[in-house]
Amino acid sequence: MGILDGWRYCPLCGGALEPEEGHLRCTVCGERYWANPLPAVQGLLVRDGHVLLARRGIEPRLGYWDLPGGFVEETEAPELAVRRELHEETGLDLDSAELARIDIEPYGGKHVFSVTYRVTAEGEPVAADDVAELRWFAPDELPAEMAFPGQERVLREWAEHSHSDE
Repeated sequence: MGILDGWRYCPLCGGALEPEEGHLRCTVCGERYWANPLPAVQGLLVRDGHVLLARRGIEPRLGYWDLPGGFVEETEAPELAVRRELHEETGLDLDSAELARIDIEPYGGKHVFSVTYRVTAEGEPVAADDVAELRWFAPDELPAEMAFPGQERVLREWAEHSHSDE
Protein backbone atom coordinates (compact mmCIF):
# COMPACT_ATOMS: atom_id res chain seq x y z
CA MET A 1 0.00 0.00 0.00
CA GLY A 2 3.03 2.29 -0.22
CA ILE A 3 2.77 5.33 2.00
CA LEU A 4 0.40 3.55 4.40
CA ASP A 5 2.88 0.77 5.15
CA GLY A 6 3.55 0.93 8.85
CA TRP A 7 0.28 2.67 9.73
CA ARG A 8 -1.20 0.77 12.67
CA TYR A 9 -3.48 3.28 14.44
CA CYS A 10 -6.12 5.75 13.27
CA PRO A 11 -4.90 9.36 13.50
CA LEU A 12 -8.45 10.47 14.37
CA CYS A 13 -9.39 8.17 17.26
CA GLY A 14 -6.37 5.93 17.92
CA GLY A 15 -8.24 2.74 16.96
CA ALA A 16 -6.48 -0.16 15.23
CA LEU A 17 -6.25 -0.04 11.42
CA GLU A 18 -6.76 -3.10 9.28
CA PRO A 19 -6.32 -3.64 5.51
CA GLU A 20 -9.50 -3.65 3.44
CA GLU A 21 -9.47 -3.88 -0.40
CA GLY A 22 -6.71 -1.36 -1.24
CA HIS A 23 -7.05 0.88 1.79
CA LEU A 24 -6.95 0.80 5.58
CA ARG A 25 -10.05 1.01 7.78
CA CYS A 26 -10.25 1.95 11.44
CA THR A 27 -11.84 -0.81 13.51
CA VAL A 28 -13.24 1.78 15.97
CA CYS A 29 -14.53 4.84 14.04
CA GLY A 30 -14.66 3.32 10.54
CA GLU A 31 -12.53 6.04 8.90
CA ARG A 32 -10.77 4.86 5.71
CA TYR A 33 -7.28 5.77 4.46
CA TRP A 34 -5.99 5.40 0.90
CA ALA A 35 -2.42 5.80 -0.35
CA ASN A 36 -3.25 8.61 -2.77
CA PRO A 37 -0.57 10.67 -4.49
CA LEU A 38 -0.02 14.18 -3.13
CA PRO A 39 -1.13 17.00 -5.49
CA ALA A 40 1.73 19.15 -6.78
CA VAL A 41 2.27 21.72 -9.53
CA GLN A 42 5.26 22.91 -11.56
CA GLY A 43 5.80 25.59 -14.17
CA LEU A 44 7.58 25.40 -17.52
CA LEU A 45 8.76 28.99 -18.03
CA VAL A 46 10.45 29.56 -21.40
CA ARG A 47 12.09 32.76 -22.64
CA ASP A 48 14.26 33.32 -25.69
CA GLY A 49 14.58 29.58 -26.27
CA HIS A 50 15.66 28.85 -22.68
CA VAL A 51 13.75 27.16 -19.84
CA LEU A 52 14.03 28.26 -16.20
CA LEU A 53 15.16 25.52 -13.80
CA ALA A 54 15.61 25.63 -10.03
CA ARG A 55 18.31 23.81 -8.09
CA ARG A 56 16.67 22.13 -5.10
CA GLY A 57 17.74 23.51 -1.74
CA ILE A 58 15.93 20.81 0.26
CA GLU A 59 15.44 17.04 0.30
CA PRO A 60 14.33 14.98 -1.44
CA ARG A 61 16.86 15.21 -4.26
CA LEU A 62 18.78 18.12 -2.72
CA GLY A 63 21.02 19.80 -5.31
CA TYR A 64 19.26 18.38 -8.38
CA TRP A 65 17.66 20.61 -10.98
CA ASP A 66 13.90 20.90 -10.78
CA LEU A 67 11.06 22.73 -12.47
CA PRO A 68 9.88 25.47 -10.09
CA GLY A 69 6.75 24.42 -8.21
CA GLY A 70 5.45 22.73 -5.12
CA PHE A 71 2.47 21.24 -3.32
CA VAL A 72 -1.15 22.31 -3.71
CA GLU A 73 -2.73 23.51 -0.47
CA GLU A 74 -5.88 21.75 0.74
CA THR A 75 -8.54 24.02 -0.83
CA GLU A 76 -6.37 25.63 -3.52
CA ALA A 77 -7.04 25.33 -7.26
CA PRO A 78 -4.00 23.94 -9.15
CA GLU A 79 -3.65 27.06 -11.35
CA LEU A 80 -3.58 29.26 -8.24
CA ALA A 81 -1.06 26.89 -6.66
CA VAL A 82 1.35 27.17 -9.60
CA ARG A 83 1.05 30.97 -9.46
CA ARG A 84 1.73 30.98 -5.70
CA GLU A 85 4.59 28.47 -5.85
CA LEU A 86 6.39 30.20 -8.71
CA HIS A 87 6.05 33.53 -6.93
CA GLU A 88 7.45 32.00 -3.71
CA GLU A 89 10.39 30.36 -5.50
CA THR A 90 11.22 32.97 -8.15
CA GLY A 91 9.53 36.22 -7.10
CA LEU A 92 7.71 36.30 -10.46
CA ASP A 93 4.02 37.02 -10.94
CA LEU A 94 2.71 34.83 -13.74
CA ASP A 95 0.99 36.38 -16.73
CA SER A 96 -0.50 33.05 -17.83
CA ALA A 97 -0.64 29.37 -16.89
CA GLU A 98 -1.77 26.75 -19.41
CA LEU A 99 -2.11 23.07 -18.56
CA ALA A 100 0.63 21.04 -20.27
CA ARG A 101 0.53 17.53 -18.75
CA ILE A 102 -0.04 15.41 -15.65
CA ASP A 103 2.28 12.71 -14.28
CA ILE A 104 2.41 10.46 -11.23
CA GLU A 105 5.96 10.57 -9.84
CA PRO A 106 8.01 9.24 -6.94
CA TYR A 107 8.84 11.85 -4.31
CA GLY A 108 10.86 10.90 -1.25
CA GLY A 109 9.14 7.57 -0.59
CA LYS A 110 5.71 8.90 -1.59
CA HIS A 111 4.13 9.74 -4.94
CA VAL A 112 2.87 13.05 -6.30
CA PHE A 113 0.13 13.82 -8.80
CA SER A 114 2.25 16.36 -10.67
CA VAL A 115 0.43 18.96 -12.80
CA THR A 116 2.71 20.82 -15.23
CA TYR A 117 1.75 24.23 -16.61
CA ARG A 118 3.32 26.21 -19.45
CA VAL A 119 3.68 29.63 -17.82
CA THR A 120 4.69 33.14 -18.82
CA ALA A 121 6.00 35.97 -16.65
CA GLU A 122 7.91 39.22 -17.04
CA GLY A 123 10.85 40.30 -14.92
CA GLU A 124 14.00 38.66 -13.62
CA PRO A 125 13.60 35.64 -11.36
CA VAL A 126 15.35 35.54 -7.98
CA ALA A 127 15.91 32.28 -6.08
CA ALA A 128 13.88 32.16 -2.86
CA ASP A 129 12.05 29.78 -0.53
CA ASP A 130 13.54 26.28 -0.92
CA VAL A 131 15.45 27.06 -4.14
CA ALA A 132 19.26 27.25 -3.98
CA GLU A 133 19.75 28.65 -7.50
CA LEU A 134 17.84 29.56 -10.66
CA ARG A 135 19.30 29.22 -14.15
CA TRP A 136 18.11 29.41 -17.77
CA PHE A 137 18.92 26.36 -19.93
CA ALA A 138 18.89 25.98 -23.72
CA PRO A 139 17.55 22.67 -25.12
CA ASP A 140 21.10 21.36 -25.67
CA GLU A 141 22.27 22.41 -22.16
CA LEU A 142 19.71 20.55 -20.04
CA PRO A 143 21.01 18.69 -16.97
CA ALA A 144 21.77 14.99 -17.46
CA GLU A 145 19.40 14.08 -14.60
CA MET A 146 16.49 16.05 -13.21
CA ALA A 147 15.12 15.80 -9.69
CA PHE A 148 12.14 13.71 -10.83
CA PRO A 149 11.59 11.46 -13.88
CA GLY A 150 8.43 13.21 -15.14
CA GLN A 151 10.44 16.42 -15.49
CA GLU A 152 12.80 14.68 -17.88
CA ARG A 153 9.80 13.80 -20.09
CA VAL A 154 8.48 17.39 -19.88
CA LEU A 155 11.87 18.83 -20.84
CA ARG A 156 12.50 16.27 -23.59
CA GLU A 157 9.14 17.21 -25.18
CA TRP A 158 9.96 20.91 -24.81
CA ALA A 159 13.41 20.47 -26.36
CA GLU A 160 11.96 18.52 -29.30
CA HIS A 161 9.44 21.32 -29.94
CA SER A 162 11.46 24.31 -28.74
CA HIS A 163 11.25 26.12 -32.07
CA SER A 164 7.52 26.73 -31.42
CA ASP A 165 8.18 28.31 -27.99
CA GLU A 166 10.33 31.16 -29.29
